[in-house]
Amino acid sequence: MSDDTGDRAGKTAAGRRTELSDLRVVVDRIEGRSVCGLAPGDSFDVSCSSRLTIPEGRHFCIYALSAVLPLLPAAQRSVDPDDWLASDEVACPDPEERLIMRIERLGRRSIPTEELT
Repeated sequence: MSDDTGDRAGKTAAGRRTELSDLRVVVDRIEGRSVCGLAPGDSFDVSCSSRLTIPEGRHFCIYALSAVLPLLPAAQRSVDPDDWLASDEVACPDPEERLIMRIERLGRRSIPTEELT
């Protein structure tokens, strides 16, 4: 049994960092009828842990957003490739639309842990 409290005691809260991926969520395809005004290629980005940006003059459907939002914190972190959370496809809950989004990892950044929300 190992005790790593010595390692942790040497690190202050200010010295800890967390590695996260910046993400882009892209409308990959629409397999049904498009009613929300989105089209393949529409997207939004998540950066710095919690900053969501949508390209100027564009929008993103709140129902599609609600489907992908709970998965974003897991997508920002490293997970086992066989874990279902590693999947990059998410479907909008509207069964008539069948909008499929893809989560893309844009790059990693190291953020001071104390700055995470």
